[in-house]
Amino acid sequence: MAIRARLANITPQGQRQRFVTGVIALAASVIAAGVLIVAGVSPGWLTLLFIPFWYGSLGLVQAREKT
Repeated sequence: MAIRARLANITPQGQRQRFVTGVIALAASVIAAGVLIVAGVSPGWLTLLFIPFWYGSLGLVQAREKT
């Protein structure tokens, strides 16, 4: 049984772009969470941060997996 090498379906430039976008989205999410917590907003508003946290983590995973 031969082991197949994984081929990337994204260029190195695209991989770097996804990584940078993921880092920026996660950083913005952390900053926004801090601001909302310090401002004392309702915890329901913090659930909206799921979207940028998800987007950022997705970008990092895609960059790592080269997809």
